[in-house]
Amino acid sequence: MMKKILTAGLAALALLAAPEARAQKDNCFTAQIDHLSRGEIRHGGLPAGEKDTEVPPAAFVLGRTRLGFTYEGTGLTAKIGLQQGGVWGSTGFGGLQISEAWAGWKGEKGLFFKAGRQNLIYDDQRIFGNDDWAMTAISHDALRIGVERPTQKAHLILAYNQNPENMAGGSFYSGGIQPYKAMEAFWYHLDLPGTALGASLLLTNITMQDGEKGEHEINRHQQLFGTYLSFKPKTWSAEASAYWQRGENEHGIPILAWMGSIKSTVTLSEAFSLSAGYDYLSGDENFATPSGGMIGVTHHDTIRGFNSLYGSRHNFYGAMDFFYVSTYFNGFTPGLQNLYAGAKWAPAKGLDLDASYHFLATAAKLRNADKPLGHELELAVGYALGKDVRLSAGYSFMYGTKTMEVLKRSTDRHRLHWGWVMLIISPSAFSARW
Repeated sequence: MMKKILTAGLAALALLAAPEARAQKDNCFTAQIDHLSRGEIRHGGLPAGEKDTEVPPAAFVLGRTRLGFTYEGTGLTAKIGLQQGGVWGSTGFGGLQISEAWAGWKGEKGLFFKAGRQNLIYDDQRIFGNDDWAMTAISHDALRIGVERPTQKAHLILAYNQNPENMAGGSFYSGGIQPYKAMEAFWYHLDLPGTALGASLLLTNITMQDGEKGEHEINRHQQLFGTYLSFKPKTWSAEASAYWQRGENEHGIPILAWMGSIKSTVTLSEAFSLSAGYDYLSGDENFATPSGGMIGVTHHDTIRGFNSLYGSRHNFYGAMDFFYVSTYFNGFTPGLQNLYAGAKWAPAKGLDLDASYHFLATAAKLRNADKPLGHELELAVGYALGKDVRLSAGYSFMYGTKTMEVLKRSTDRHRLHWGWVMLIISPSAFSARW
């Protein structure tokens, strides 16, 4: 009897262990853990009036943990992502947030939609990206509708934000998770068959609001349109982009701004590559820079400073994030020119080294200062400790000019240092199919 029971049990286990031979598994549920800890040391660039030599470097540890749950079925996908992050030791440690919460559907011919809180990532992430370097990624409450074919993709993005206390009437929106009232965007991408050429077209309309709650709000509209091009054969690649901004800001000032970029990468071997590029972002004219470390107040009848909107800004314009992460006085900017070159080397499995140089200057002519801002040198190293564990470190040094000192309102432009060490652990905690 025992032998028969054992035989029957083994047969049942064999059937359970090989369900794919009996039926197709159409459902999948996964749980993903993503933990990041980054220690940083910063020195230099203190506000005017403070002597850097008398103040020790700032040191702190940032932490972020995400827990994501994803369901995939026959044409259906849904995800919810929880996130907590902040500075180690701070009160509440940043609090618990919902970074993603969306559901979507995809048809057989490439038609799809996705609704809810989601990341918008397009092209090189210059205009739309998740900015994953930051402790809180950029998310949008939006509806995406589109179609994706092997060589063509078209997406329509619609967003409309509101405060819950305005449910009884009115449409004024302020203080929410998004900086805009409404947004419409259209993205089209084409991979030219038989070539290594790809081209994207992006059109956006963003609605900002002027006024205060209880008063008649005024909707202001600003547009961005442009293109991203990439050519990527086997041993080298080239990228270029150009975007223009029109309309008006939330205070009704006309916008007339633009940007352009170009980058080329040469792969000399499987382990070594060189790259170089140039970014130009237009700036506001008559940007006053009087002595004493203050930013001058001047009348602007047109905004000419380009706004990079919701891109992954840390990926561009220097790793120290002096530009387009931190802002200038009253939101105006003299723009930026970024001429850079770099090299990447992977001498061993799991190990990679990165070095780059940036020459930075303003785009607009300043009243009382020259255009050059300075030189930034960046070094980084990364090593994969295991399948889901990666350790990396970096150091950046900025040798600034007098213009850099005035614009950033700092006293010591020649000793701007930043170092960091980061640990990323991202295992797939659980996965099931049925």
